[in-house]
Amino acid sequence: MKMLDFPLPDDVDALKALVRVMAEKAARTEALESEIRDLKVLNAAADERIARLTSILKALERNRFGKRSEKLGAAAAEQQAFVFEEIQTGIAEIKAGLDKAGGSAKQKRAPRPRKAFASHLERVEVVIEPEVPAEHLGKEKIKIGEDVCERLDVEPPRFRVIVTRRPKYAFKDVDVDGVIQAPAPARIIEGGIPTEALLAMIAVSKYADGLPLYRQEGIYARDGVELDRSLMAQWMGRLGFELEPLSDHVLWRIKQSPRVFADETTLPTLEPGAGKAKKAYLWAYARDDRPFGGGDPPMVAYRFEDSRSGDCALRHLKGYYGILQVDGYAAYQRLAGADRGEKALLLACCWAHLRRRFYELHVAGSSSLATATVERMKDLWSVEDQVRDLMPDDRLAARRQSSAPIVAELFARWERELALISGKSKLAEHIRYALGRRASLELFLADGHVEIDSNVVERAIRPQTITRKNALFAGSDGGGRTWATLATLLTTAKMNGADPFAWLKQTLERIANGWPNRDIEALMPWNYVA
Repeated sequence: MKMLDFPLPDDVDALKALVRVMAEKAARTEALESEIRDLKVLNAAADERIARLTSILKALERNRFGKRSEKLGAAAAEQQAFVFEEIQTGIAEIKAGLDKAGGSAKQKRAPRPRKAFASHLERVEVVIEPEVPAEHLGKEKIKIGEDVCERLDVEPPRFRVIVTRRPKYAFKDVDVDGVIQAPAPARIIEGGIPTEALLAMIAVSKYADGLPLYRQEGIYARDGVELDRSLMAQWMGRLGFELEPLSDHVLWRIKQSPRVFADETTLPTLEPGAGKAKKAYLWAYARDDRPFGGGDPPMVAYRFEDSRSGDCALRHLKGYYGILQVDGYAAYQRLAGADRGEKALLLACCWAHLRRRFYELHVAGSSSLATATVERMKDLWSVEDQVRDLMPDDRLAARRQSSAPIVAELFARWERELALISGKSKLAEHIRYALGRRASLELFLADGHVEIDSNVVERAIRPQTITRKNALFAGSDGGGRTWATLATLLTTAKMNGADPFAWLKQTLERIANGWPNRDIEALMPWNYVA
């Protein structure tokens, strides 16, 4: 045993005190060692959890940002957006726990460069002066520098009441017409309580941000404002009526494009008297000329229908004779064959929809032809990446040189393989799908205005599927039409980079003040000026 290198006290009490000190030190040492062991276990578990979450995150990133053949459909992408947030939140929670356990939560972090906040945001200057030590009181301070940091702050929206007073005046010694008063301000809801700003906020929250009226009712109640959802629904119906001419104008403008995108999605709607939802549909028509260098603004128009029949599209597109970019839905095939006089409507089918069919078999590992098809299709999108934003003639020339041989090779192989496989197989079904739409699939090789896929309209219709998910169903056919009208205008505003709330507020104020119908183009979201 190692001898102590300092003399022990002779006094018994002093000796007891020394023993107590040494015992406490040993206890602290043991506690520290136990804490270190616990931290090691915690670190190991955290590392394992972080590694697992990170691997999932990378897999999802491949699906979202990776090669086109690795990406999933729009519906799956929407669901995975929520998974991204939860995984990132989980990783941050683990790291925060480790920092706190290790005592580093308050350690000063080296400054990192970050993107500056938008210049239009209000800056509130807060100066924190240091406390002057007692020995320096009364001495002159010389500023030699400062540390500046910016943090993003917010003040929750607050309701206010606009009190409008209109004094009446009478003139002395005047018996007739001697009273004057300013006219009442114009408003969308005559005799109602909402300003145009409130109407715009409710509409944008529901039709642009996917926040149903029943949720808005609860949010506003927290501020002591009781707005019944049924009352707000009545207000939205009035907006739908007032804004319907603008929505019609958007569809009219869309039909001036050399090619239009079309798609449809379900919109469950309550059936009057039945107390249950029936299946209705939201049809979408979009134009976006930016991929081929066009200068016209992008826009989308929605139409509510209780049917998915091609007659709906035929009615919506009356007078349009250009190129219609669609998926493989049979109703559009009927549309192209409809009697439209001397003029014809050409269909351009979506290669992305076709690729998804083969990709399902490729993932399952059930077809080498499907795998080869998916791999070869990658080259088509590589060409599209190169010709994006070029003029139509330049796009067409590049496609004919690079894409046409790929397309010819694919169709030749499909025709050859179809005779060698079972006609009842999924592969045969997908090949027949392609062969039956060959002319429509090849149209992008004949016209530089045509896109290889219909992603433009899919991106435009996706926000409505999220709103539908949150709202569950439209309250009625009238509610569905209002939905289509307001979604048309607010989504178009977002497509053009306009603040949907600011645009709608301004537009409602203009309409309330008698904006002339002959100047409806000036009200369009793409012409908005703050």
